[in-house]
Amino acid sequence: MIDRARLESIVRQAGQIAMAAWPGHGHAVNTWEKHGGSPVSAADLAVDAFLKQELHALLPSAGWLSEETIDDPARLDGELIWLVDPIDGTRDFIRGRTGWAVSVALVSAGRPLLGLLDAPARGEFWLGEAGRGSWRNGARLMASTRSILAGARVPAAALPKSDADLVAVDQPNSIALRIAMVAADEADLVATLRWGYEWDIGAAALIAREAGAAVTDAFGRPLAYNQRDPRAFGVLACAPPIHQAVVDRLADRAAELAAHG
Repeated sequence: MIDRARLESIVRQAGQIAMAAWPGHGHAVNTWEKHGGSPVSAADLAVDAFLKQELHALLPSAGWLSEETIDDPARLDGELIWLVDPIDGTRDFIRGRTGWAVSVALVSAGRPLLGLLDAPARGEFWLGEAGRGSWRNGARLMASTRSILAGARVPAAALPKSDADLVAVDQPNSIALRIAMVAADEADLVATLRWGYEWDIGAAALIAREAGAAVTDAFGRPLAYNQRDPRAFGVLACAPPIHQAVVDRLADRAAELAAHG
């Protein structure tokens, strides 16, 4: 059995490594663009290296899949794997904003067992455990149960005209934190229509699901982890009563975008 207290301590320490370089505290941050144009910072790499060392020591049998590490196909041969995004929401991180988090999930046979998010700039620590529930700062989470799509709260800077019946609420850059907002009943719906990686959503998807949310890909299909191609098209986390209505609304958009992705 994994030492959960030790795991939580490791993730919190990772958060403090990131905080020590966060521009929101006046620190200068070394950043550059990766292939594809997404930003990365020295803090991303420092957190990644720390987590790889400490999580391997905690559970040597587990494989590793991280945004900031070259993929090793050997991960496919094991039952257990760590999914890690050392700083999810790097754009908010490098701008000194609070909408970023350290994301860690432990996956067994394609299903998350534990999901942890540390958002130290917000003073938030999130935990989900398969079959047991999810918590933020120790308080049990209960996801949105909204039954009508119109009026649903969506973390977004702005909404397209086709979704004008929805309500935009605060949008952290971290997709993990946006999904966690559904778990905390601070949003009713989060949906992306692009190819995304397992490490972006592994922890938050478990946290939301254990709080009672529906969590699928953009087409309404179950999410799977530790795949040879560690991507899925979109993620949809929402109140269960509106899940099918969201899938139906997004179907044409998702099909077109996936075909051109």
